[in-house]
Amino acid sequence: MSFGSLLSRLGLDRPELRAWAMYDWAASSMQTTIMVAVFPIYFVKVAGAGLAESGATQRLATVNTVALVIIAVLSPILGAISDYRGTKKRLLALFMWIGLVAVLGMFFIGRGDLNLASTLFVISLIGVAGSFVFYEALLPHVARAGEIDRVSTAGYALGYLGGGVLLAFNLAWIQRPDWFGLPSGPGLSPAQATLPIRLAFLSVALWWLVFSLPLFRRVPEPPASLEPDEHRGENPIRMAFVRLGETFRELRSYRQAFLMLLAFLIYNDGIQTIIKMATAYGTELGIGQNALIGAILLVQFVGIPCSFLFGMLAGRIGAKQALFLGLLTYTAISVLGYFMKTASHFYILAALVGTVQGGTQALSRSLFASMIPQHKSGEFFGFFSVFEKFAGIFGPLIFAGTIAATGSSRNAILSVILFFAVGALLLWPLDVAEGQRAARVADQAVRTA
Repeated sequence: MSFGSLLSRLGLDRPELRAWAMYDWAASSMQTTIMVAVFPIYFVKVAGAGLAESGATQRLATVNTVALVIIAVLSPILGAISDYRGTKKRLLALFMWIGLVAVLGMFFIGRGDLNLASTLFVISLIGVAGSFVFYEALLPHVARAGEIDRVSTAGYALGYLGGGVLLAFNLAWIQRPDWFGLPSGPGLSPAQATLPIRLAFLSVALWWLVFSLPLFRRVPEPPASLEPDEHRGENPIRMAFVRLGETFRELRSYRQAFLMLLAFLIYNDGIQTIIKMATAYGTELGIGQNALIGAILLVQFVGIPCSFLFGMLAGRIGAKQALFLGLLTYTAISVLGYFMKTASHFYILAALVGTVQGGTQALSRSLFASMIPQHKSGEFFGFFSVFEKFAGIFGPLIFAGTIAATGSSRNAILSVILFFAVGALLLWPLDVAEGQRAARVADQAVRTA
């Protein structure tokens, strides 16, 4: 097989496709190091020093929620503006810089700087999540109809690789600073002791900036789109709200896309619950911190080839059927989690999560993208972002309620299966071909108006 043929099978055969996917490589470093592995520990141990550990953890949960609500409110409005003005790339750049500057500021967080850490964390989450609204809205413009599943999964695969590579370097100089000429040993000042971690924050900002450049150089800005009754030059904010109202009403016309959104909201709630609660569950069972961090890295690197494989599988059996396979695997993960006892078991579960996590999320994105009109991709992905951010609210609530009712976290793990079952039932009647036909008809009507 030639290199060009391999790139084609992976969904990366054109420069603009590779440039688009590289943004996932760039921004995923923020998600792995800042959102998951390094900053949360720094937040609790350093910024939250002086508080009970549960107090700092509670603050971290609170700021996550605040950022989620702000993003959910802003996403559809900004998506509508980007469609009307043709500014997807410019708004992506704006939010990237907002997040990037906040991450740079994390270098200056010291012991007890809880308010500064909270503020910067919220701003960084708004920046990265906001940028992804416009990044994902570019997908139906950059990818052709027959390649959209492969391109979407390629983005997730490169995200796993980029986030995993930088996290591995970060953990290396955090755990062995002497190898890198950084201060180490006893008698260090607080600034010296935290320097390796704070340099990890700087590395995320640099990584995010450098590897996002191909997107801005290679991916063309989609043209502004006007509805037949709209005129150029009207107030973009007012038009955003007008178009949002229209889009919300039109969701009934795009029944298949709306059904996909509902199914995604439910089953992604289960996926996000497993992501958020896995390390807490493992800690409760006595699994050590090094094993937990190692499992996070394992998910990243197993996810690379498996995301590509999911894209190829979708090309053979269809994205909907591949999603069913992913949900079935998550059900098995929940059952196996009920019986988990050792670190080895946790690694096995992490490997299983890595096989389906990126694929299910990437195919959800591409399947939705194939059933929405291109001229309203920003608005529709704004709504997709709302559903994506609110997924994960009810799962942890049911998880906590199950523990309160039964006194067992093991039973709580089983309760997550409900989300996969209900999501699959909603996905079952989805008519993908009809959804794609409706989107094409809408785009044709705008082009001929």
